[in-house]
Amino acid sequence: MTQWYQRLFENYAEAYDREVFTQGTKGEVDFIEKEIKREKATRILDIGCGTGRHALELARRGYRVVGVDLSAAQLARAKSLARAERLKVDFRRLDARGLKFQSAFDVALMLCEGAFPLMETDEMNFEIIRNAARALKPGGRLILTTLSALFPLFHSVKEFLKGKQKNAREKSQAFDLMTFREESLLSATDDSGKKLKLECETRYYAPSEMTWLLRSAGFKTVDIYGARLGAFSRKDALTPDDFEMLVVAGK
Repeated sequence: MTQWYQRLFENYAEAYDREVFTQGTKGEVDFIEKEIKREKATRILDIGCGTGRHALELARRGYRVVGVDLSAAQLARAKSLARAERLKVDFRRLDARGLKFQSAFDVALMLCEGAFPLMETDEMNFEIIRNAARALKPGGRLILTTLSALFPLFHSVKEFLKGKQKNAREKSQAFDLMTFREESLLSATDDSGKKLKLECETRYYAPSEMTWLLRSAGFKTVDIYGARLGAFSRKDALTPDDFEMLVVAGK
């Protein structure tokens, strides 16, 4: 069965790069550089790299990056952009649930819901976390952003759903308090002009869940912050008004 995220990204690369939430790349890479102390020898894995916006920006700054994604269309654009700028990035079409890397990278990235937490089961989401941990060398670091369950809980699910209904592009239909999963109807236009209407399901996570998942996968330290578009910072404590959380985990 083809999942909604596969259908969306069959031909949704140029349109994706025009989305508002993709416009903070340089500031987000500034944070990554600070985390790795601008050590150019750092080997980086970008999981769910999409059109390669973070991977390409890191390559522009002199870092070695492998970018993996499930979408052929997203990767085709990433490779095209890399060729246009003569940037060296190793883009590969791989499923994050089946990564086989072993102690190969210093840093792994999963940003803007790259693979995690879009999967249809919690077990699949955990497999992605575990594969990221396996790919890292001892002392390696995982930097990810994910949907924060504090937001709908604090604002009450009723008001959360009402607020999402005002967004013409994505209309929330239900939020399950037992599973922290949101069902929504997404309207989009792909790169050929085709109108899409997709029934989506995404998983929100509580901070305590993320800590447990990451420690269960072998991470020794887990730090959680609020995720600000284009301005990631360890100075921003996670609050109930943050739609996403920024997580930095050390192996």
